[in-house]
Amino acid sequence: YLGEADLFRTEAFHQGRFEIQDVTSQAVSVLAAPRPGETWWDACAGEGGKTLHLADLMENRGTVWATDRVEWRLRRLRLRAGRAGLFNIRWGTWDGTGRPPGPGVGGFDGVLVDAPCSGMGTWQRNPHARWTTSERDVQELAVLQLGLLRAAAAGVKPGGRLVYAVCTLTRAETEGVAEAFGSQAAGFVRETLGAAAGSGASGWLWPEESGGNGMFVASWRRAPGVQSGLSAPLTR
Repeated sequence: YLGEADLFRTEAFHQGRFEIQDVTSQAVSVLAAPRPGETWWDACAGEGGKTLHLADLMENRGTVWATDRVEWRLRRLRLRAGRAGLFNIRWGTWDGTGRPPGPGVGGFDGVLVDAPCSGMGTWQRNPHARWTTSERDVQELAVLQLGLLRAAAAGVKPGGRLVYAVCTLTRAETEGVAEAFGSQAAGFVRETLGAAAGSGASGWLWPEESGGNGMFVASWRRAPGVQSGLSAPLTR
């Protein structure tokens, strides 16, 4: 959308006929490729932008579990889901510890970890952030991201998918986390991603190619018959 009108004030928006989301954020859900009737978990759902997109791609069939550590964000998600007429969403708080929600360990066809990050990919619309983000922030976030990815991986059923996404471009939070997870996770095989909104096989979505935020996406498939998803303690 390139116009100047405030779309949030339109009747169509209040009727739930559309949502507003950055093009690369939309690409994450497209790359996750959920299918109608499946059970997915959006582990770091926030206010639910990607949750709503997953539920819509699933044609309101199956179930999307949305979790966040902050309850008020989930309340916002419930309002958005009601306006959109999406009834295949369930929610609950999760802080990266304890068992996965709903079906629990090994119960999900797919898990999306859209992890908290330094947000470097959003600097074109939030230029002030370049002066508020430090190298220490990046390193601390990379540890958090790896921990969330490892914890959420327990929810993936054999043959299911694990998708990791961050709207940043630092190596520590992108390939660094993906490589660390791959070296510690038993039975998870990294996939080659298809093209979507400028994404190549590597999973980079560059702002100069997509016109949206810069993002990184990585995906793994859990091998059928593998019962233990993680082979090593969390290290960094």
